[in-house]
Amino acid sequence: MHHVVLERWSRGDSLLHRRDARAKWVVTPLFLALVATAQPFDGPLGAAYAALLVCSLLLARLPVFQALARAALVLPFAGVFALAALLSGQPERAGELAVKAYLSALAVLLLVGTTPFIALVRGLESLGAPRFLILVSQFVYRYLFVISEQAQHMRASSACRGGFGRRNRRAALRAAAGAVSVLFARSYARAENIHRAMLARGFHGHFHPLRHGRFGSADAAYLALASALLIGLRLAMPRL
Repeated sequence: MHHVVLERWSRGDSLLHRRDARAKWVVTPLFLALVATAQPFDGPLGAAYAALLVCSLLLARLPVFQALARAALVLPFAGVFALAALLSGQPERAGELAVKAYLSALAVLLLVGTTPFIALVRGLESLGAPRFLILVSQFVYRYLFVISEQAQHMRASSACRGGFGRRNRRAALRAAAGAVSVLFARSYARAENIHRAMLARGFHGHFHPLRHGRFGSADAAYLALASALLIGLRLAMPRL
């Protein structure tokens, strides 16, 4: 599953993995803003930013081709707007939308692939993000695993009972709708039990990390160097 793969990637050990989440939370939105506001977003600038992201993937020791393929999942959604621009007689604008969406997705993938989720959340909290948003994000992330576990159990049970045999389309849709409803009912009940267990163990609306990160000189250097490189490319490319 996608979130399980990203969780495994984020537990690696590289120069980017060791950088503080707060520094990466500043660099990634800066990259997204520079890409989104670049007008025109020409070939040299897009190629430079793409090369920078690929080099970052190599530096983080992440599987480059898998990361590139997973970032492409955003293209069907961006393709709707690109198609609208193409039909309105703006082929350059359509290409820009697709490239910008892909590069943005790859940058976000690099962020979550080099930073464990709890570190991401702690970094957001340190930067002043609303506490309610942080809490909801933590619960949603944790309950993804609850839902996936229940889905795997139901799939195994259905396979043992011959549930994947040939059937007509209407029967298949009816079975799928019933399975989804049962999945969420069981997941909701499981989540309630987990929440009661957390309250019984003294949960007061705040997750306490096992260790607190420290923003050191290496993190400051990474933040300054990455920001200068991104802004420098944006300013220099139109003049080349």
